[in-house]
Amino acid sequence: MDFKDYKGVWVFIEEKDGEIPSVSLELLGAGRKLADKRGTELAGILIGHHVKQLASPIFEYGADKVYLYDQPIFENYRTESFMKALLECSNKYKPEIILFGATSTGKDLASAVATDLPTGLTADTTELDVEEETGLLLASRPAFGGNIMATILCKKYRPQMATVRAKVMKALEREPGRSGELIEETIDLKESDIRTKVLEIVRETTKKVRIDEADIIVAGGKGLGSAEGFQLVRHLADTLGAAVGASRDVVEAGWIEHPHQVGQTGVTVTPKIYIAIGISGAIQHIVGMKNSGIIIAINKDPEAPIFDACHYGIVGDAFEIVPILMQQFKAALNREEVSHVREV
Repeated sequence: MDFKDYKGVWVFIEEKDGEIPSVSLELLGAGRKLADKRGTELAGILIGHHVKQLASPIFEYGADKVYLYDQPIFENYRTESFMKALLECSNKYKPEIILFGATSTGKDLASAVATDLPTGLTADTTELDVEEETGLLLASRPAFGGNIMATILCKKYRPQMATVRAKVMKALEREPGRSGELIEETIDLKESDIRTKVLEIVRETTKKVRIDEADIIVAGGKGLGSAEGFQLVRHLADTLGAAVGASRDVVEAGWIEHPHQVGQTGVTVTPKIYIAIGISGAIQHIVGMKNSGIIIAINKDPEAPIFDACHYGIVGDAFEIVPILMQQFKAALNREEVSHVREV
């Protein structure tokens, strides 16, 4: 392949209920850094129906261009229709890199596009970089059960593609009024060309744990010894009004359900405060919480890797330390309540 024909960094922009999910904005921030390093343009590719108004925030979050497919056939996501549009656009404009969110939509579309182009695809990436001279995308992710970080390259094909987990990148500050070039495309595609039909959309009615939206998370690991010992995490979380998180070992032991798992094979979180109790700090766990505002670790092993990732560390027995912390937190919260009553 003649790599000179391929230029620019693209981000596939998802649309949900008329809004852009945060993962797409995070990818625009990551894509902006890659594009600047390569001295090239950043573009968003937006596919849907009645979505033209979403081009403005894409520019305001860092894009120089937006490729827009706005047609009735794209009203609902279907692999085949979206894939045909993205393939047509990619073959026409030849981007060097395409990034997708590692969502159900992003992973489905990216794998289909990569197969048809064909090119390589790195899944569930947690770190991105690019070589300035060669343009090689350095897509890194935990491998071998989270024991090592693997950096994956696509040396022979273009575009280079990766899906990126939500919450591991940071969106740029919105720049109101920032604009760019809107390129409106159309594709000759009929309903009869698409094998999948959307008959009905059923909204979720079950309540799921969403620890990725919590401001404070108290997470526990196997260092707590047993399911009974893990209750210490729940007690501290109740005191702080926090969500409960866990390491993979704890979930696999059956102490708590999978939606509470933090890490590469669980949920990526970015709370204001993350308290890790009895968690050693395996790579696969660290990548899931390393962007938290403040990380506090409690572990009796002074050599535990978690201490390399935290802002504050306490070496000692959690069953002695946590009750003391709970006493202090409760006293502080009571003082705050009394002060609030006096002000009222």
